[in-house]
Amino acid sequence: MKRIIADFLAGTAAFALVLAVVSCTGNQFGVSGEITEAKDSVLYLENMSLSGPVKIDSAKLSETGTFSFRGNAPEAPEFYRLRIGSQIINLAVDSTEQIEVKAQFPTMSAVYDVEGSEECLKIKELALLQMDVQRKVNAVVAAPDLGVNAVRDSVERVLDAYKTMVKRDYIFKEPMRAYAYYALFQTVRLGQLEALVFDPRTNGEDMKAFRAVATSWDTYYPQSERGKNLHNIAIEGMKNQRIVQQQQLSNIDPDIVDVSNIIDINLPDNKGQMRRLTDLRDKVVLLDFHVFAANGSTERIMQLRDIYNRYHAQGLEIYQVAFDPDEHFWKTSTAALPWVCVRDADGPQSTLVMKYNIQSVPTYFLVGRNSELHKRDVQIKDLDAEIRSLL
Repeated sequence: MKRIIADFLAGTAAFALVLAVVSCTGNQFGVSGEITEAKDSVLYLENMSLSGPVKIDSAKLSETGTFSFRGNAPEAPEFYRLRIGSQIINLAVDSTEQIEVKAQFPTMSAVYDVEGSEECLKIKELALLQMDVQRKVNAVVAAPDLGVNAVRDSVERVLDAYKTMVKRDYIFKEPMRAYAYYALFQTVRLGQLEALVFDPRTNGEDMKAFRAVATSWDTYYPQSERGKNLHNIAIEGMKNQRIVQQQQLSNIDPDIVDVSNIIDINLPDNKGQMRRLTDLRDKVVLLDFHVFAANGSTERIMQLRDIYNRYHAQGLEIYQVAFDPDEHFWKTSTAALPWVCVRDADGPQSTLVMKYNIQSVPTYFLVGRNSELHKRDVQIKDLDAEIRSLL
């Protein structure tokens, strides 16, 4: 499942989606129009395949900004994008549409006109709605008077309201349409990380949305690779939900239930043993989220070593969660570290990103001896002073 979701996100911008199956009939669709204020810029028409963007055509724009592209008509709804640098306009094609786009650089992602395709108009609506919800999330994160838990809860409320609206007005309304499919894979940026708004792996309500579209595509486009892939995602999501429900209903020993004010983490360490964050109760914990393959990692690890050496004997522990995609590299990088080193194989798609409202990596939190989140890094001016106050 992680690999399926990762394939959808690989190589995409904020809303890019997938599939590259084209017709061999010789029929073609057309995308033309003008993008002004972009003289000498290269405009690309790209098909969003399962493995990422695939170039269909390109044109160097003149003073007028006019362009005209053609492509083979797909046998099932297909997604494309017009791109200049990081500015993107997402399009959907299901036959021989003649789509006209007018925009101005460098605001083409947010301000453009499109004609000739109802699907493209709906996708434009969804793109603008996604930009609006991203602004709301950013505003919550930037609020100086909100603590860690309040920020996390507020972000969840913003996203829940957005998902309710999108499911009602787009996904469940016409699940067989390309725009319903597109809506499933919208993303939201949390700091430097990008996550799917709808998560079929862990959220039962989100999984229902995937299942509705998968069922429709099985009916309307039974041979499409996109439909098959979506079907696999829905099936995997249902399996995950059953596993979670089974675990929740079995072997619950009230004597080992831990009531804590911290969101627990239970992940394998670099020796393969499961390590719980709540097992470090009665210690002051520096909960660190890190990517060892990122620039500046070595310098930061040296800083953490200094902190660990100064305060470990007094009761400080470091619980470090890595989002590295390469497990072998991570194990090699952490072999000599004295603190708890665990890895989340889901990387940026980890549920911890949302639960802890992680805005960027690296980032850290301080946890008191009573297993309560004390502060996050942006709230701390003097780390040594904060640690000493908790020891």
